Amino acid sequence: MNVMTNLSNAARSEGDPKVMRSGTSSLGATGQLAKFLGWFSIGLGLAEILAPRSLAHTLGMEGKEGLIRAFGAREIAAGVMSLSVDKQMGLWSRVAGDGLDIATLLMAMRRNNPKRDNVATALAMVLGVTLLDLVGAQGIAIRHGRPRGQPPRLFYDRSGFPNGLKAARGAAARDFETPADMRAAPAGAVVSNTRIRASAA
Repeated sequence: MNVMTNLSNAARSEGDPKVMRSGTSSLGATGQLAKFLGWFSIGLGLAEILAPRSLAHTLGMEGKEGLIRAFGAREIAAGVMSLSVDKQMGLWSRVAGDGLDIATLLMAMRRNNPKRDNVATALAMVLGVTLLDLVGAQGIAIRHGRPRGQPPRLFYDRSGFPNGLKAARGAAARDFETPADMRAAPAGAVVSNTRIRASAA
């Protein structure tokens, strides 16, 4: 069992069904990639928020701790969106954030930066992640999008009844059978109750 299954079992109320095993995932390859990138984004964002001074020192960007924290908050927000039902927006926001990261790292590649090698390594990693973000965003768009030229789906002529609305009218009355405990009491019982109420009065 995975972590989410264990958490759901720990949080369940008494009497709720217990998850014995999880079924196969409905996520495709792009969904799995979006999930990975979402958790990666949250982890990176936490690192940027919790250790901005260390990251700034590693990249020779002392004095930019506030910017690194802001980038961390952006990473967490994009990660949460990538894990939500709105994966496409989350992944495209990650692509936009990657563009900001690349621009910031290019500025840090100045000649007088003694940590240029670290910046070059970070830049290569960001470029690789940007490629994954693009692949994931485009894959999600293809999987959940409508083919180009296909008209939007309209449901104004649907009633929700398999055989139509006319066939549904009166169907409940035809098929309904009054349960035994809701049927009228025998006449003797009603008279008896009436007499008891009358004598009590």
